[in-house]
Amino acid sequence: MKSALAHWTGIFLLAVLSPVVLPGQINCEEGDAALNPAPPQGTTVQQIIQTFAAKESVFRQARNNYTYTQDVTVQTLDGRSVDGEYRQTSDISYDDKGSRVETVTFAPRNTLVRVKMTQDDFDDIRNRMPFVFTTEDLPRYNVVYAGQQHVDEIDTYVFDMTPKTMGAGKRYFQGRIWIDNHDLQIVKTCGKNVSDAAGKKPDSSQENLTPKFVTYREQIDEEYWFPTYMRADDILHFAGNDVHIREIIKYTNYKRLGSKKPQ
Repeated sequence: MKSALAHWTGIFLLAVLSPVVLPGQINCEEGDAALNPAPPQGTTVQQIIQTFAAKESVFRQARNNYTYTQDVTVQTLDGRSVDGEYRQTSDISYDDKGSRVETVTFAPRNTLVRVKMTQDDFDDIRNRMPFVFTTEDLPRYNVVYAGQQHVDEIDTYVFDMTPKTMGAGKRYFQGRIWIDNHDLQIVKTCGKNVSDAAGKKPDSSQENLTPKFVTYREQIDEEYWFPTYMRADDILHFAGNDVHIREIIKYTNYKRLGSKKPQ
């Protein structure tokens, strides 16, 4: 996205905004029990990592065998007043070649003035906010065990993740993930998308800022933990101005394509 003075990416937002929520309040552990740093019992940290990464590989393929509805809202705020909004609802499906097909079903007039959606923003919605970490991704990240935590009636293993290296022009997840200790699948992620430009002196024409976000998954068909809700509330500090962004992305109506289960 571009602001009036700068370029940024990765912003999407709450359809229903609570007036009591203040900017920058994304708390990765909101509502969770205290983190227990004790090591896992009956297994090793490396076994957990290898298993959930393998299941994520299956998850990535499985989600391409489901249709679903994607609802995106992006808002900018001046104080507590919304001064611009982008909304879009789409039905997502896949053609016979496995290519993603997005059919827009609702798209009121875009009233964003201080920021502009870019292709990178839409790529974040499709690929980076519903973070998937597969066996193929393992060599690219440092994955550090943090402990165990009770999250939304689920007992989880907790890991912190950082990219080992960053390719030019690419973005990577940096933050924390929660793994269901029974199914060994990701049920929650919280962090930011970072790039090789992080920490560099900003160029007002090429700023690449992303908000901190939290993504929740739910179990679909009693088997796959698919992302269903993502939110962010942040102030992005461009070279020439600050912009308060709040967001929500909802993924609903998951339905398996045909009767054949992905292998």
